[in-house]
Amino acid sequence: MTFDLTRIADPELVKENRLGAHSDHRWFASPQEAATGTSSFEQSLNGLWKLHYAKSPALVVPGFERVDVDDSGWDDVPVPAHVQLLGYDRPQYTNVQYPWDGYEQVEPGEVPQRYNPVATYRRTFTLEHPLEAGERLSVSFHGAESAVAVWLNGSYVGYGTDSFTPSEFDLTDALVDGENLIVAQVVRWSAGSWIEDQDFFRFSGLFRDVVLYRRPAVHVEDVRVVTDVADDLSEATVRVRVVLAGDGSVHAAIAGAGPLDGNDELVVRIENPRLWSAEDPHLYDLTLDVHDESGRLTEHVPVRVGVRRFGIEGGLLQVNGSRVVFNGVNRHDFGLQGRVMTREQTEADIRLMKRLNINAVRTSHYPNNSYFYELCDQYGLYVVDEMNLESHGMWDLIRYAGAGDDVALPGDRPEWLPTLLDRAESMLERDKNHASIVMWSCGNESYGGTTILEVSEYFRRQDSRPVHYEGVHWDPRYPQTTDVVSRMYAPAAEIEEFLATHRDKPYVLCEYAHAMGNSFGAVHKYVDLAYREPLFQGGFIWDFADQALRRTDPAGREYFGYGGDFGDAPHDSDFSGNGIVFADRTLKPLAQEVRYLYQGYRLAVEGDKVTVENRHLATPSSAHECVVTVAREGRVLQEEVLETAVAPGESQLYALPVTVPSAPGEYTVDVSFRLRRTTRWASAGYEVAHEQAVVVVPASVVAPTRRVAAPEVVHGIHNVGVRGRHFTALFSRLHGGLQSYRYGLTGDGGRELLRSVPQPSFWHAPTSNEHGWGAPAQDGAWLIASRYATAVRGADQPAVEQTDAGVLVRFRYELPTSPAGECELSYLVDGDGRVEVTLTVRPGAGLSDMPELGLLLLTDPAFRHLRWYGDGPEESYVDRRAGSRLGVWDADVRTALTPYLRPQEAGSRTGVRWATVTDERGSGLRLESEHGMELSALPWTPFEIENAAHHTELPPIYQTVLRPALQRRGVGGDDSWGAQTHPEYRLPTDTELTFRFAFQGLL
Repeated sequence: MTFDLTRIADPELVKENRLGAHSDHRWFASPQEAATGTSSFEQSLNGLWKLHYAKSPALVVPGFERVDVDDSGWDDVPVPAHVQLLGYDRPQYTNVQYPWDGYEQVEPGEVPQRYNPVATYRRTFTLEHPLEAGERLSVSFHGAESAVAVWLNGSYVGYGTDSFTPSEFDLTDALVDGENLIVAQVVRWSAGSWIEDQDFFRFSGLFRDVVLYRRPAVHVEDVRVVTDVADDLSEATVRVRVVLAGDGSVHAAIAGAGPLDGNDELVVRIENPRLWSAEDPHLYDLTLDVHDESGRLTEHVPVRVGVRRFGIEGGLLQVNGSRVVFNGVNRHDFGLQGRVMTREQTEADIRLMKRLNINAVRTSHYPNNSYFYELCDQYGLYVVDEMNLESHGMWDLIRYAGAGDDVALPGDRPEWLPTLLDRAESMLERDKNHASIVMWSCGNESYGGTTILEVSEYFRRQDSRPVHYEGVHWDPRYPQTTDVVSRMYAPAAEIEEFLATHRDKPYVLCEYAHAMGNSFGAVHKYVDLAYREPLFQGGFIWDFADQALRRTDPAGREYFGYGGDFGDAPHDSDFSGNGIVFADRTLKPLAQEVRYLYQGYRLAVEGDKVTVENRHLATPSSAHECVVTVAREGRVLQEEVLETAVAPGESQLYALPVTVPSAPGEYTVDVSFRLRRTTRWASAGYEVAHEQAVVVVPASVVAPTRRVAAPEVVHGIHNVGVRGRHFTALFSRLHGGLQSYRYGLTGDGGRELLRSVPQPSFWHAPTSNEHGWGAPAQDGAWLIASRYATAVRGADQPAVEQTDAGVLVRFRYELPTSPAGECELSYLVDGDGRVEVTLTVRPGAGLSDMPELGLLLLTDPAFRHLRWYGDGPEESYVDRRAGSRLGVWDADVRTALTPYLRPQEAGSRTGVRWATVTDERGSGLRLESEHGMELSALPWTPFEIENAAHHTELPPIYQTVLRPALQRRGVGGDDSWGAQTHPEYRLPTDTELTFRFAFQGLL
């Protein structure tokens, strides 16, 4: 018997000779072996394999499975790996589109024929521990995309689908003494690919571990652990069911609780249990010692058990009797090698989540490696475990093309039910013992139907965890499919309105705050609602890390590639760049907002008091050290420890242990909660929560006006000059503005600080979100106004006036918008060379809001050191500044443009009181704003940034571009395909707007 590749187009062919799904426990020869973490019953087949790559099934090498086939000419390739990252085929990123769409006319369940690559893998192995009497040998392919057929020593073994759960096969009957040949054939697309249409890079191959498992004659095939916790949490019962192969016995015990008793079910009661939660992920050690009939130990099975209670109680999702809020994130199992993620890389991701105060993860949109759940158990994360199901491309036919419900896939199609139930079983049976998993998810964006309903009913029959499915919102025929109301990207106001009349189920956002590019604005509205409305229990940010792959441009410069960069089509461009961290796990600036919004304390500083609201479920505030600091312009004046003892869910008012000085000035009071002890994810002293208050102590007496010598005015034919002891300024009538500003006069006239005439700036390089809702088309008038504002000419232009404060020079500009607008730009120059700039804009009636209102000022590229007193340390925008703090910060202008996948507006700072841009000697410019401004200091203009598809395409650095501004449009991010920035974070329209700031040279 062998396998015919034409069968891969049958959706009902789910598996052949594949072993049944079982728990992911490991077994060892003894407790001593278990302590080493290496099992003599396991043998890795990771490493070098021979590979033959065929563009279609018709081109597969005949007899590829035979032992006598010469594979010496085949390529050596590593496993695990995606073949597309080994030089075969190409990576392809699509969001919704099927990767074959438009190339071949195929119907659901069918597969492309002209182009459907097949990877044939071969390798030999010799057992490290030959089988003893009664033992069996299996091979498990932990991840094979999209389907795998297996042969051993020329004999067909079996076939399995589902790219993201193990396909395990018994090899015993085909095994020979000594060297064995194993062959695996992996097709890129099978029938199941129609329901693997997730928003990700499309790959194929053996991308997770391949492992041989030796099973003793008496062996634990499956373990099921259930914990029941009393209502008052005073007692817990642990129940264990074991499926034993062979004749023997099992002795079970939990360290600290004693042995388990029973026949069909092993039971132990634990008094005053230490309950597992994301805050205290305590795990009990359960051991199963298996003996054969002679009493010989055949295997030792360790299982870590989290004792906890999770479910819908009193209409709310509760952990150990307390309402939980998911401060969550979606995570694709994706890194720099695609979906080939090591345990170490996975653990690093989880540590990073904990440091960002994330407490929950949705495995979007497929099961992860087993060690992901093991690590979540250990570190403490609530997991929504999602089945491998998405048919978004088919759903589009219903949503946008007017097709009926009968088009839905899997919908009501009975031929798809076997594969759905198989995928559900494979996930649940493998993952069921992980305390971190709190909900099962039926999949993602596949509309609805009876098949998905049956999947949800399967989950309920097998387990007590709630069931999640968002598609019910779009197909409400079977609301019982989901135990929670689940939505994606619903605005916070819409959620609140819905819950005013729908009180029957808890509400979660399985996806929200689409973090594509420069995004994550106004997310505080969601978090605030979660703590105000009991039924809204939080959500999962989309998503954790950018899906992007390293590329090298023709000049040898590295960059991160996205859809279309690999010659792939169809593709969805940079829509994969949605992470709160970059692909290399560098934090994005918005991570400071995530960390702040998700922190376990809400703190309010008012006067000499601070209110501490403890949002934890099991952690008293005394578990963290509270440090209070007073500073002035970044200089710490006093720092004290405040002892707190606020119980979980409670609030308490404390007197601050510091005093704000009485001397006039602006001060900050920072309250910081920090780890007292080192944890698995951070060292002692790591800050887990903070808040800052700004206190202004006014002067009791108005300071006398600074008097300086009046500057000299030179009225030339084409220019107006203003000159002081240390500077010159030249205003051009021909060019309509300030053409020259020199500070620090020398024999050659002094250093020129301007590269061109400053221009009013109403435009920035559109963000990913702005592209998504069509802002560039709507805002086009402001682009034209920024590039082509025309100075009004005339004998009285510019207007020049000598005042007590200095020389005032005013220019008027006509804005070529429709209808036309106008603006006035005035410069008040005093005798010390300080220039106060006032920009007043009167937009044409009916124009859209400006992307920004400021000044574009080009200066010397040597001025690359930026220091500012304002919000920091990361970039901030008017709708994303809660996590920032007022202080004095430093940055390098050359790297200040945040490297989002596609260059866009980035790197700006809010609340800037003053800033300097200087060279290595400290010379440069100082900018000031009495009431705080926004400031961007970059090497490129908005127009240069907009023109680049990748950061390597930006031009060489030849200037420093300063853009002080009254305000830039908030970044938005409710979604990235239509949701606009909230109105309160946009500049007003149809009204006069004025912006003031000042600058002066530095020596």
